[in-house]
Amino acid sequence: MPKKHVSTPQAPKPIGPYSQGVISGGFLFVSGQVPIDPSTGEMVQGDIEAQADQVMKNIMAVLKEAKMGPENVVKTTVFLADLGDFPRMNEVYARYLGKEPPARSTVQVAALPKGARLEVEVVAAF
Repeated sequence: MPKKHVSTPQAPKPIGPYSQGVISGGFLFVSGQVPIDPSTGEMVQGDIEAQADQVMKNIMAVLKEAKMGPENVVKTTVFLADLGDFPRMNEVYARYLGKEPPARSTVQVAALPKGARLEVEVVAAF
């Protein structure tokens, strides 16, 4: 099955050997996004809301590059450094994906890249 890589300067450059997104089999798989501001390459400082907003902006940029939008998202996985941040993260998440919410898993993890408070990955369907 052929695959196509998706890349945009509107989302952070990968910090390892992976793509921002890959299209294959009618799906777009967006790599986990942490709250890095693509214009500076720096981690967004601040509370969970500020970090969640940047993560969602990064995801929307990759979706847009693939000519998709939030309505195409069918599954998300949210990784939180502290599950206590869930309610406030959820408020930000709902602004982007709450209209027709996709399936979702949310888990607490021991640590995330660059000390991020959250990371989100998505799968979208054409």
